[in-house]
Amino acid sequence: MPDLAVSPLTRPPQALVHVPGSKSLTNRAFITAALARGTSRLTNVLFADDTQVMIDALRSLGFVVQIDEAGATATVTGLGGHLPVDRADLFCGNSGTTIRFAAALCALGQGRYRLDGVPRMRQRPLGPLADALEQLGAQIRYEAEDGFPPIEVITRGLGGGTVTFRSPPSSQLISAVLLAAPCARSDVFIVIDGPLVSQPYVRMTLAVLDAFGVAVINEQMQRFIVSAPQSYRAREYAIEPDASAASYFLAAAAITGGTVTVEGLGTSSVQGDARFVDCLEQMGCAVTRAPSRLTVTGPRDGKRLRGIDVDLNDMPDMVQTLAVVALFAEGTTRIRNVANLRVKETDRLAALATELKRLGAEIDEGEGELAITAPRRIVPTAIDTYDDHRMAMSFALVGLRVDGIVIKDAECVGKTFPDYFTHLGRLAGEDSE
Repeated sequence: MPDLAVSPLTRPPQALVHVPGSKSLTNRAFITAALARGTSRLTNVLFADDTQVMIDALRSLGFVVQIDEAGATATVTGLGGHLPVDRADLFCGNSGTTIRFAAALCALGQGRYRLDGVPRMRQRPLGPLADALEQLGAQIRYEAEDGFPPIEVITRGLGGGTVTFRSPPSSQLISAVLLAAPCARSDVFIVIDGPLVSQPYVRMTLAVLDAFGVAVINEQMQRFIVSAPQSYRAREYAIEPDASAASYFLAAAAITGGTVTVEGLGTSSVQGDARFVDCLEQMGCAVTRAPSRLTVTGPRDGKRLRGIDVDLNDMPDMVQTLAVVALFAEGTTRIRNVANLRVKETDRLAALATELKRLGAEIDEGEGELAITAPRRIVPTAIDTYDDHRMAMSFALVGLRVDGIVIKDAECVGKTFPDYFTHLGRLAGEDSE
């Protein structure tokens, strides 16, 4: 599936959608299960590129991970904070969660561990995490450029102490330390000096720690106190549907005037991206919320979406989805405070600006913001995806309304949602699932 032409819908969808498990929760649960004592069973597991490299990393470290892809389950046998091997070479692909969480996990070991990924991974910052792990007692050696993979973790476990992150470029760096900290030899204090981006992802990490029996004191997201050593408790853990994946189908309802319900995801979700429906509501959609269900109905009877001004620092993975919805809105949509998108799978702000302009939109690009004014007529074109799954999934939505939209290298969706285009195609059916 190198390139894929998206077929416009012949009518607004009336669809009930089930999306796969959350990538972010899956990878956090794999780490906590590996650190627990005993065997944990994870359900509704996402099996995609990002989670497969996490599974491979845990197996390379000697953990027993058994999977049932058909049943979306996995069992992980943990060793109470100990690593089975003293040497390992981990390939983390282009998965930021994997390389960051695995680096902190390796720091709990007794030996030498090498971590690397694809060429783009070597451009994604790891320095603040490495500095934090060194403050806790590990040694980090860079093979090439300081602050970036590949790295080698040389360790005799984490001793504890205080680490300070100054304006961290990614919340994953904080989450990585939080996941490892309970298994240190003494208490860990994490201090945030400056703004903390993507705070809901840190809250998600805290929720997973709590579910596996670990307590953390959170002082207004500026200081975290982790008593150590603590023991993770093995358990059965159900992973929520992926809120980021759900956003594409809810956005499809917004731009087509249809109604889409996502089952299993609602107001009880620990994922910040579940609040994407708030943006769609501001743009003129009708939204129905329940603890485990979200429904969006797009404007009908000739009404149009309207542009909004929104700070998406807490929901950076929603930027591409919202930018595509903005193509169908009156006025200008301004997305602010998302400079960290420049160090994701690609420079997402630059990629968005380029592809939206090709579709005919007027774009004003700043260092950490993007303003999108919809064109009078969207220009059919082939969309470059930059090996970024979210570029492919978001821009495919344009093809639901506009003939002639082609998604290049569409297989890149395998990073988090291998069956995405199958699910998207089902929107053409009545009461699709």
